[in-house]
Amino acid sequence: METAAPDMTAVRRTVITVAVLNLAYFGIEFAVALQIGSVSLFADSVDFLEDASVNLLILLALRWSARARAYLGMVLAAILLAPALAGLWTAAEKLLTPVAPEALPLTITGLGALAVNLSCALMLARVRDHHGSLTRAAFLSARNDAAANIAIIIAGLITAALWHSAWPDLIVGIGIAAMNADAAREIWEAAHRERQAAKA
Repeated sequence: METAAPDMTAVRRTVITVAVLNLAYFGIEFAVALQIGSVSLFADSVDFLEDASVNLLILLALRWSARARAYLGMVLAAILLAPALAGLWTAAEKLLTPVAPEALPLTITGLGALAVNLSCALMLARVRDHHGSLTRAAFLSARNDAAANIAIIIAGLITAALWHSAWPDLIVGIGIAAMNADAAREIWEAAHRERQAAKA
């Protein structure tokens, strides 16, 4: 038996919930990142803000035509590059003063971020094929963020138990930047296919 496609109300409710969760945790993670000097948390906090923005844009565009949504998908792909660039910039600054962040706040904040992103990914998985590249962009971003959060937790544990250095945090921060860049590529390609299909 085939599963019915989610209706517009369900998609809107999901997108609003995900946007609010991302915006709320952005504030938490950004504050902790500044307090302990963590590159990975900073990169991830910017990603939470970007996710909130993406979901709000999706909410505005749900009733647009397929072609308009495809163009917005390309804009979202460009937006996805913002956390990547911010993470690289922060990493470069950290190299000048390579002080290890506090391991316990790093690990606990990473666990909280993982809980938020897994919840968002599960919600978005139900609607990821609805409205093409837009909801797929939100799903991919939440999925990638969950993977990044696991890496942050591991960096915190390594810093606490094995290697008290700035490098675990730096490596994860750069990895998050690379993952966001790859997600941007995926969304751009999906939006480009939709635009071509809309022209046909």
